[in-house]
Amino acid sequence: MSAAPLQGAAPLHGLVLTGGRSRRMQRDKASLAYAGRSQLERTMQLLEPRVQQVYVSIRSEQRADPARAAYPHIEDLQPDLGPIGGIHAALHTHPDRAWLVLACDLPFLTGATLDHLIASRAADRLATAYRSSYDGLPEPLCAIFEPASRAAVDAWIAQGQVCPRALLAGADTSLLEPLEPSALDNINTPEQYTAATAQLAGAAASESASRDAAAPLRLRVRYFAVLREQAGRGNEELHTRARTPLELYEELRARRGLALAPQFLRVAINDEFSDWRTRLAEGDTVAFLPPVAGG
Repeated sequence: MSAAPLQGAAPLHGLVLTGGRSRRMQRDKASLAYAGRSQLERTMQLLEPRVQQVYVSIRSEQRADPARAAYPHIEDLQPDLGPIGGIHAALHTHPDRAWLVLACDLPFLTGATLDHLIASRAADRLATAYRSSYDGLPEPLCAIFEPASRAAVDAWIAQGQVCPRALLAGADTSLLEPLEPSALDNINTPEQYTAATAQLAGAAASESASRDAAAPLRLRVRYFAVLREQAGRGNEELHTRARTPLELYEELRARRGLALAPQFLRVAINDEFSDWRTRLAEGDTVAFLPPVAGG
């Protein structure tokens, strides 16, 4: 389910940039497999629940590629401009939309990083982006470009410039501190791909072993305000292998159809406000509280 749009803000669409030539990787980065799924498929599955519509950005010669043809696409209007060409084409194809732009080479990207970006969106600025943990500059390939950025992108290209990072660095961009710095690490070479697949496989095996070894917890969950309506109940008792409120809430989002992202809520454990990563214990009562409207 996509996030509720900000009042007065343009609808948010998604764009996965797959038009690069992957010269350093020597094979199509969008088709690289991680945990049994291509990076394009993984990225689309991250974006689809969070925006109104997702498109794949392509070059003209990629129209017949079966993997890309499975999704709606936007073709570059000007060739050989790199990522800025895909952004330019999206802004011109649907000029009344804002665009959450993602590179297709971010295997460590998580839903939490995207949720934080969307929740922090500054619709009155040209763009919202994370600040690089390496050099402090904007990360343009996990960023939201507002409709008003089209003129700036056009002018940038007209000047012979193609670097979207430099564009955002000099534009009216709202910069966020990275929620998970490694989530924005991109993979460009065969050696990096080998290391990334090993790291992801190790993390998955460790998480699986930890969950298998841990006995389920018996918890009581309380829902308030709009969450009570979405869950169809005010409280429930359940057994879960979740070990933190954040893991528990993500489990309940899938099970009960809860629409609010965790950054919009407060969590309480045994009637005391707590952190989302606090370790849960047998018999705990966990309450999820939306913000209260009004002053």
